[in-house]
Amino acid sequence: MNNYCIELLESHDIKPTANRILVLEAMLEASHSLSLSDLEAELETVDKSSIFRTLNLFRQQQLVHSFEDGSGSEKYEVIGEGEHAELHTHFYCESCHETYCLKMINVPSVDLPDGFEVRSVNYTIKGICDRCSKKQRML
Repeated sequence: MNNYCIELLESHDIKPTANRILVLEAMLEASHSLSLSDLEAELETVDKSSIFRTLNLFRQQQLVHSFEDGSGSEKYEVIGEGEHAELHTHFYCESCHETYCLKMINVPSVDLPDGFEVRSVNYTIKGICDRCSKKQRML
């Protein structure tokens, strides 16, 4: 994973420092989008301000994108391959409070008036994820 992270950082013109590699590895290994506090809890050896600066750099270099999922904290995820890879649906579980990327579900197209230009789209569906619904059925 370490070599892949280094290559990914370098492909986005980011110098691969130890902290940047740790943050990127944690994000790639996660099964859901992460908040700053999630990363802080995961990376106990890295201080919060370093994680925050790293996330801002990643966002500036278009390695990650951030979005609001309605939980009150900004979430971050690594952008996938492709021109509009960041334009996908997110699912926020109201039970476990995790946000999942549903990259196979594209954001619906919206016809904007002339002169309007899309810079970002936040499309979040809220409900109960598959793991939580299975747990509820077992009760």
